[in-house]
Amino acid sequence: MSFLYNLFVSLLIFGMKVFSLFNDKTKKGVDGRKESLDKVKRAFLPSDKVIWMHAASLGEYEQGLPVLEKLKENYPDHKVLVTFFSPSGYENVIKKKHIADVICYLPFDKKNAVKDFISQFNAELFFTVKYDYWYNLLSELKNKGTKIYVVSALFYERQSFFTSYGKWFVKQLKKNIDWFFHQTPFSMALAKSIGLTNSSVAGDTRFDRVKQLKVRDNHVEYINKFIDGKQAVVFGSSWQAEEKIAATVFRKNADLKLIIAPHELKRVEYLKNIFPDALVYSEIKNAEAAVKESQILIIDSIGLLSKLYSYADIAVVGGGFHDAGLHNILEAATFGIPVVFGNHYKKNPEADDLIAAEGGKSFSEENAAADFVLFLLNNEEELESMSQNAGKFVEEKPNSTELILQKILF
Repeated sequence: MSFLYNLFVSLLIFGMKVFSLFNDKTKKGVDGRKESLDKVKRAFLPSDKVIWMHAASLGEYEQGLPVLEKLKENYPDHKVLVTFFSPSGYENVIKKKHIADVICYLPFDKKNAVKDFISQFNAELFFTVKYDYWYNLLSELKNKGTKIYVVSALFYERQSFFTSYGKWFVKQLKKNIDWFFHQTPFSMALAKSIGLTNSSVAGDTRFDRVKQLKVRDNHVEYINKFIDGKQAVVFGSSWQAEEKIAATVFRKNADLKLIIAPHELKRVEYLKNIFPDALVYSEIKNAEAAVKESQILIIDSIGLLSKLYSYADIAVVGGGFHDAGLHNILEAATFGIPVVFGNHYKKNPEADDLIAAEGGKSFSEENAAADFVLFLLNNEEELESMSQNAGKFVEEKPNSTELILQKILF
């Protein structure tokens, strides 16, 4: 099975290199990996003690960040490495203020490449977030005596571990990972059913992260003037489906304010065609007089979305109407507003929990979602009830980071 896994990695690398000829995002990941080894060589000595967090993409980074920050507080003399698999994670984080000494792409999981990378520093502690497992990496880290953890672990029935060919993968996890901190009791039960008993339920660290968002300064220039005391709906990380909802809602209630933050900035031109009278955030300085009169604001700046939710009466969060999967609904819920989204969220157990708490609602098609948003806007009592439920849902979650730190402090 080890041979087949390494063959799979080789085919993955080949496929990504070919695809990178036609896809800019993949090209960034392939080219970026060529710099990873040099980055750690420049920043670390072989004797440097390093805390290493790996995240597949941006969502997992946000999930692991509370733990990483607390570890750095406890071990200020340790250096910090953050690796990503996806360009969407790397590209977003590298532009922001962060605590890492090095941020780079995770090398492709070839034995020699991984061994060379790890030999540049002393990785005392490594944790991956949720479920991004690379078996040569885990094996090499364990050979060096690194403590290995999985934070916000999430097991589900369709993973390879629960198939007829999954025994080898389970064996690697059992041999190399010291502890799994599960998001849910169901995840832990699934892991234990295949022999992964070194585990506990710590909850989802994203709740810790979004609680921090609520108490920071969430001011965004021009937004109060734009809203001007009217009801506001924020469409966060939107795709085409959520933008259709926005168009329907606005057509039936032109007195409210819409803020649309697309998942990808390349969608801004598309949005300008759909909403020709909309104001674009980066252009406000040249059209400040129009802010108050405008009804729709298109966000073309990265890093504002979580703050924008603090201005909303309702949030519509993208990704749930197609197989890309639901984006972060907790960033909206923490501000005590109803959250509306599509029903493609099999890897997001928090969505079911928010619905059960009556702070969110999912739909299989756009028109029904638009009708529900309009219903809330016209029913103050129901809007207030869902708002309170959403805020309470986040606030009452345990401090997962503290539970994890109690176990892994060394």
